[in-house]
Amino acid sequence: MNRRMLAKDEEATADEVEVRREDQDKINKFSRLHQRELHIDEELKTKSKEKEELDDITMELELADEEDLVPYKIGDAFFHIPLEKAQEMLATSNAKIEEDVSALEDKMGTVRDEMTQLKVELYARFGRSINLET
Repeated sequence: MNRRMLAKDEEATADEVEVRREDQDKINKFSRLHQRELHIDEELKTKSKEKEELDDITMELELADEEDLVPYKIGDAFFHIPLEKAQEMLATSNAKIEEDVSALEDKMGTVRDEMTQLKVELYARFGRSINLET
């Protein structure tokens, strides 16, 4: 047999690989992980935007007088509080966002590790007949 016929036989065999229940479960899990990755990515973008806004506010408050009362939004209402208290509250909010971002990045790493493992397993089984690129 020549090489061209061998390549066609290999392609035909790869296309005819039976999808077992175990394989379908892995494909479904990969899909769920991909959706979770997208959700976490959106949350990270939101948290990053919030952090930027807090950083901007913190910079603005550095220009304020120590005796000034500054408006601080809590929920849907604004309260006038002393500058020092506002800075403390901003620092607390900033620390909370940093914790949230760290936790989300850890989740993202775990999800991506699982996806990579599933890719390895599924590409080993199906070769080019499956596309798991996201």
